[in-house]
Amino acid sequence: MLLDTASLYFRAYFGVPDSVRAPDGTPVNAVRGLLDFIDRLVQDHRPAKLVACMDADWRPQWRVDLIPTYKAHRVAEEHEGTPDEEEVPDTLTPQVPVIEAVLDAVGIARVGVADYEADDVIGTFTARADGPVDIVTGDRDLYQLVDDERGIRVLYPLKGVGTLQLTDEAVLRGKYGVDGRGYADLALLRGDPSDGLPGVSGIGEKTAAKLLAEFGDLAGIMAAVDDPKAKLTPSQRKRLTEARPYVAVAPKVVRVADDVPLPDVDTTLPHTPRDPAGLEELAARWGLGGSLQRLLTTLGQ
Repeated sequence: MLLDTASLYFRAYFGVPDSVRAPDGTPVNAVRGLLDFIDRLVQDHRPAKLVACMDADWRPQWRVDLIPTYKAHRVAEEHEGTPDEEEVPDTLTPQVPVIEAVLDAVGIARVGVADYEADDVIGTFTARADGPVDIVTGDRDLYQLVDDERGIRVLYPLKGVGTLQLTDEAVLRGKYGVDGRGYADLALLRGDPSDGLPGVSGIGEKTAAKLLAEFGDLAGIMAAVDDPKAKLTPSQRKRLTEARPYVAVAPKVVRVADDVPLPDVDTTLPHTPRDPAGLEELAARWGLGGSLQRLLTTLGQ
């Protein structure tokens, strides 16, 4: 089981009241909410291995170099001489190091790699997996990894993590008309305002799905642009021709990497805490109470 950790702690932050606080009054709603999420996921799905995948770089420069608008709208006002900062609620940011410290003390593998997003870490773990993989994320971008033959599915939270959409190829075909491999091409063509991807002007989701059904994949669509006999409307041919510079670079931006240099980590789900004394200190300092205790009980079972 691979966790898109930021996606989950964002949901926890907005789903758990900020009245959930440490003894000193600091909000810990994201911390406790994430622990509750992991507890429920382990109870319901019993993974043998679990990795909390992290965003070491939420907006890698190599993606921005290819498409400058990539996640540009998420950047807070830049001050000269300071790095880009993602706009996040200011009571969430201080909770992230606490989340990291607690996961480490519990012994849950936590992996982030410089210059890569959590999606890329997930993509690489998935590529290397020799068995079924469940990816837990609220980010539809990862639908591109769904693969029935390899047993790879996305568990998409609909309400907390107690109600999950088990996303396989049948779900993707029913909703989007494509399989996992086709989803990245679909997303590239239609664009994604939330990620700053412009897409191809005039090509929405339904048209993109029809083009993919007709021509197979992005390469097939672009080959059809050069074939006068191909079944493209004049408008589609014109828009795709004009979009060639975008189409040339977008695949590298949209598709998750599968060659991230992952560290050597033990991904086995722990049954006892790695650092009991450190965890006890964290629990007292941050008032983690029942959320942590329930998770430890579940892991022990």
